[in-house]
Parts: sequence; structure tokens; C-alpha cells
Amino acid sequence: MTVSRVINRTGNVKEETQAAVDAAIAKLNYAPNPAARSLAGAMQIRVGLLYSNPSAAYLSELLVGAVEEASRCHVQLFIEKCPPDGGALAVARQLVAEGVDGLLLPPPMCDSQTLIDYLAKVSTPCVVIASGVASKNVSSVGIDDFAAAQAMTSHLLELGHTRIGFISGNPDQSASARRQQGYEQALKARGIKPAPELIEPGLFTYRSGLDAAEKLLRLRSPPSAIFASNDDMAAATVAVAHSQGLAVPSDLTVCGFDDTLMATTIWPELTTVRQPIDQMSRAALAMLVDAVKARRAGQSAPVRKESMDYTLVRRHSDAAPRRRPPAARLGQS
Repeated sequence: MTVSRVINRTGNVKEETQAAVDAAIAKLNYAPNPAARSLAGAMQIRVGLLYSNPSAAYLSELLVGAVEEASRCHVQLFIEKCPPDGGALAVARQLVAEGVDGLLLPPPMCDSQTLIDYLAKVSTPCVVIASGVASKNVSSVGIDDFAAAQAMTSHLLELGHTRIGFISGNPDQSASARRQQGYEQALKARGIKPAPELIEPGLFTYRSGLDAAEKLLRLRSPPSAIFASNDDMAAATVAVAHSQGLAVPSDLTVCGFDDTLMATTIWPELTTVRQPIDQMSRAALAMLVDAVKARRAGQSAPVRKESMDYTLVRRHSDAAPRRRPPAARLGQS
């Protein structure tokens, strides 16, 4: 430690001790190893990332962004899986006890007020990622889910669809409600009253997308388009359509949300809303590092809100509705 203080000129070393260390360095022709110093620096800021997202494609982009930014900033990143039954608080307590300097909270932890309140109580900075309605006192990075869903629904209306099904996301996540509100607002703006039978609940999982799509396509008057709240559920909708003998997009338009790898690994490739998940993750980690540095300097880090741009990406799963007789659809009830 004494040699380290001398090399880094951090003080707290007697003059004669510093002179002795400098003499030894000169005699040994010693030079600090940049790689080793980077590793040592990584230990100076320790950040935890909690995850419990059912979409592997979403999680992959989230982690890539965080890992790459952590490497760039020489930050040590702890990635911890949280139980789906609300065990995030216990994981956060353990990380805080082990000395992490801050936490990244992506969905669904981004909406846990209990978790956010605990971190505030123990003075541990956090940044939430992709919350539909982030807390006023917590820094956040995300997109405007309401505007993005409104834009996608408006796109479907412009194609000529008037009966548009919607598969919502997990009700425990604020982004789910914002996306449904955007869908409903776009319909209302065109004078179309949202039909309750055209809205099916989902959980952002492929399985929930299968269940929701089957119910929508069994309606006596099924939708000509289905907008799912994420790509996993949209991919499931495409699978259900194919199983019922419907061609996508000529018989049924299907659109998703996120633009994860899933969107381009099925056929037809999905029209979807792209939110820059990896960029959001990078920005959140950089924001958290700034907050940790401010705290160490005895300063209060300002609450920052960064809203990133979304993009409507049109591929091969959407088209104008084709008018077909009701008997042509399968599996109706």
C-alpha cells in the first residue's frame, strides 16, 4: 500500500519513506503495468446489475451494453439474477453488504418502489432502465413507450386496419400500461372506440403470446392486425397464425416491440418498434458511475432523465388488410 501511495502520489507518506521508495524504483528500473493498473482501477467502482426478464433476446442486448460500458469505464460489474417472486430486495441487500457502489435496475426491478426506497435509505445510488413512469427522485434512461405504441398503432391504421388486436405486457411493469395507453389513444384519435375483446393480457413471454393470440384469432370477428407489446409475444402470434392456416401478412398483420434478435430470426421478419436497449444500458451505467464519483467527492449527484429515440422498423410482417369472407378464417368461436 505504501508503494502504491508513492507511485500514485496520493499523499499520507513520510518524506523519507517516499524517497526510499523512489530510490528503489529507480534502482529496479520499475514501470507501472498499464493493464494491471486498469484491473486495480476496476476494483474502485463496483456496480451491480439485477435482472429477471423473461425475454432472453431483450436480456442479451441489455447485458452486452452494460458489459461493454463497464469495460470501457474500468468498472467491476456484478450481474445477479433475481427470483421472479419478488426476491430482488434480498439480492440488493446482499450486494450492498458486499460493498457495491451502485445498482442498475432494468425491467421489472425498475418499477419496484420498495427496492428503490431501500437503496435511498442506505445511500446507494441507482439508475432505472426502461421504466414507463420512472420515480422523480431516481435517475433513469428509457424511451417514450406511450408515443412509440401510438406511432405503431397509427401506422396500422394508415395501412387500412380498423380492427386491431393488442397483447399487453406484464401488468407489474409501468411500460406495459404506457404502451396500451398509446394503442388506445391512436384508435381514439381516429374515432375508433377501443374494443375490450381485442385487448388480451400478456406477460412478455412467448407462452403468454401464444395464449393471447389464440384467443384473439378465435373471435367471431377476429382482428386483421395484432400489435404485441414485445417481440417474443409477436413471434408467438406469427406461430399461432401459421398453425391456423393464416398467412402473415396477407391474412394477418403482426407487429412487435423492442426490435430484439427475435424480430429477425423468424419468418416473416417482424415490423416492430426499436428501442435501443444496448445504448440505454450503456448510458445508464455511465450515469451511475458519475453518481458514484459525485458521492465519493461528498457531492449530491443530480437526478438525470434521459429519453432516447425510438424507431418504427418496417419489415415483412405488415400489409394492408385483405378482405376475406369470415368462413376463410379458422378456429373461430
